[in-house]
Amino acid sequence: MNRTGHPDRRVLLTGGLAVATAALTGCSSTNAAPTAAGASPEARPTTPAAAFARLMDGNARWVSGDLQHPDRDPTRRQIVAQTQEPFGSVLACIDSRVPPELLFDTGLGDLYVMRTGGEAIGPVVTGSVEYGPMTSGTPLIVVLGHQRCGAVEAAYKSIRDGKPLPGNLEAIAKALRPAYAQAAREGGADPVETMARAQVKLTAADLRSNRDLAPLVAKHALAVVGAYYSLDTGKVEVLAGAPS
Repeated sequence: MNRTGHPDRRVLLTGGLAVATAALTGCSSTNAAPTAAGASPEARPTTPAAAFARLMDGNARWVSGDLQHPDRDPTRRQIVAQTQEPFGSVLACIDSRVPPELLFDTGLGDLYVMRTGGEAIGPVVTGSVEYGPMTSGTPLIVVLGHQRCGAVEAAYKSIRDGKPLPGNLEAIAKALRPAYAQAAREGGADPVETMARAQVKLTAADLRSNRDLAPLVAKHALAVVGAYYSLDTGKVEVLAGAPS
């Protein structure tokens, strides 16, 4: 108090700064999702099983609507500005309804994300998928297909009817030919959905067994999971390769 009985201005300023600092600290993200008051923040997953569990927990929040929106504020931006260490890599479709960061409830610096039509791969895409595991020890790759995939449907009709797609879209159809052949063998009531699932499983198997990633898989430092996203429910279904 000052001599007139009013609070000293310096006390008010100091208190205000303390409150502001506490508020900013409370709102900021750490390297992991927010936790309950008093709990320690989650560490970056370093094993395939832990990384997979983190993603699936996030998807469960997406389905229920109980989102945490982790790692998405200015403090997190500053944390990852100089370096990154994502715990997962996701190869997904370009479809606007399938953003991996949202449907797994993750944020800045959590995932490497590659997106191509129908999860089509080639040397550049494969190299991009390999980047995380081979340079920073990212322990998980997820190949994520989805329900009602327009790229798969276009490729299916093109191959079935023998009518090439225009421009470079034909490269997507060419990349999806093995999935088309597998779907033709498997049959089923909805051949496009069968082909979409086949594309996921074939792509995941190719990545799992390729020359550079296979040694990491063999020593359990990496898992390559094939998964399928439902547009109707928001749920991610595991098709193959879930780590134990």
